[in-house]
Amino acid sequence: MTRASLDKQPHEIASMFDAVAAKYDLTNDVLSLGQDRRWRKEVTRAVDARPAQKVLDLAAGTGTSSLPFTRAGAFVVPCDFSLGMLREGKKRNSWLPLTAGDATRLPFRDGVFDAVTISFGLRNVQETDLALQEMYRVTKPGGRIVICEFSHPTWAPFRTVYEEYLMRALPPVARAVSSNPDAYVYLAESIQSWPDQPALAARLREAGWSKVAWRNLSGGIVALHRGFKPA
Repeated sequence: MTRASLDKQPHEIASMFDAVAAKYDLTNDVLSLGQDRRWRKEVTRAVDARPAQKVLDLAAGTGTSSLPFTRAGAFVVPCDFSLGMLREGKKRNSWLPLTAGDATRLPFRDGVFDAVTISFGLRNVQETDLALQEMYRVTKPGGRIVICEFSHPTWAPFRTVYEEYLMRALPPVARAVSSNPDAYVYLAESIQSWPDQPALAARLREAGWSKVAWRNLSGGIVALHRGFKPA
């Protein structure tokens, strides 16, 4: 498979990300016009990792998103279900404890992590609610979740322009820079079908998370959701 279908069969998603691993970080930088670096800085601030804390970074891909947490002194476990991504990550940072795992069946004990975060990956999980429950399970009481995900611009005229970019401009740009441009057509379609900000917040609450809130980045192109596991 080179392009996953929107029913999100796990083996298709994993195969798709295996195929884009080599140029994944570069492609994201180009397609987001450099905004992905700013979004990830906001994730780092929201997670607020501290020395000796344990952080689970899901959908970590090559491990790039995990590096700021290690620099803060936390012990971070980058976890992804794409072996291709993990292999690429090992080439770059062999010291990271890169771990293969499915977000709906996490290979960790209950209450292990002070913080769990997932950036641009929850949208690709077949069973979103089960993944949110699993993240809740492995988080310590009082711990936090931070989700950074593509969302829906809040200003209607901007939303129209953005959706035009997704479906018309993104595929040809992806063909120029990506090792698997069809994957980015899937990603554009999956962004459009993803729940909006209030709907995702509601699903977090249903999974048990409290004090759920979100804020929009880049006009709502991306939303940063945060919640806590009751102490």
